[in-house]
Amino acid sequence: MKRVVYALVTFVVAQSLSGQEFKDFGKDRLNSSPRHADWVDLKSGDRTIKAFVVYPERKDKAPVVLVIQEIFGLTDWLRSLCDELAENGVIAIAPDLLSGQKYEDGDAAGKATHSLPKEQVTSDLNAAADYALTKIPAANGTLAVCGFCWGGGWAFNYAHMNPKLKAAYSFYGVAVDNADDAKNIVCPVYGFYGENDERVNATIPKGEELMKAAGKKYEPVIYKGAGHGFMRSGEPNNPNMREGDRKARDEAWARWKTLLKQLP
Repeated sequence: MKRVVYALVTFVVAQSLSGQEFKDFGKDRLNSSPRHADWVDLKSGDRTIKAFVVYPERKDKAPVVLVIQEIFGLTDWLRSLCDELAENGVIAIAPDLLSGQKYEDGDAAGKATHSLPKEQVTSDLNAAADYALTKIPAANGTLAVCGFCWGGGWAFNYAHMNPKLKAAYSFYGVAVDNADDAKNIVCPVYGFYGENDERVNATIPKGEELMKAAGKKYEPVIYKGAGHGFMRSGEPNNPNMREGDRKARDEAWARWKTLLKQLP
């Protein structure tokens, strides 16, 4: 059932975005950032993948946030969001789940992303998590995960897969729909949703029910006037910024910054 929901959400989102709406951006922030960023190689099974890592400017060790891409892949926007995370005091690591491929329309991106085998995605996320916890000297041993759209569903999903997670931040991703998965979730899950996104929001009530029954913490917040993908479409540097999404993005960031400060 979960795979069917992922497929439906990915298909609908991909179909609703034109090439113009998808136009990537974010390089200006990356090029002007004072923070240090690296590309690293990760061994994932018999494959080697790339990951983008950004470090905060701080004098002590920092938590790490594993960043899961939206359907478009490891875009300039996603990398600029990693930089924004680092600006707020955490190390951000984003594995390239599409192995360097980029797409100029939502349909092609959605098809490519949805075709990724679940086992491969899990292996890639585990590789990034292991790297974060064992190969980054500046990391303090705390690991959290965030994701957007397709990646938001995966962030919720990964919370029952990796016992080392301390928090999960799911941005407009489908909620858990399986009681066993809910029981195995190891950390608080914080949801960020747009009001005008019922195809995703319709999964929230069942997720709340399952998480409550399992004794787990799930805090979904729905932002008024926002649509799906508001963290991207509300970005001030987005040439197609939508005002309602900008307001939601600002509110979501204010909440997220507070939550990030609570990481041990």
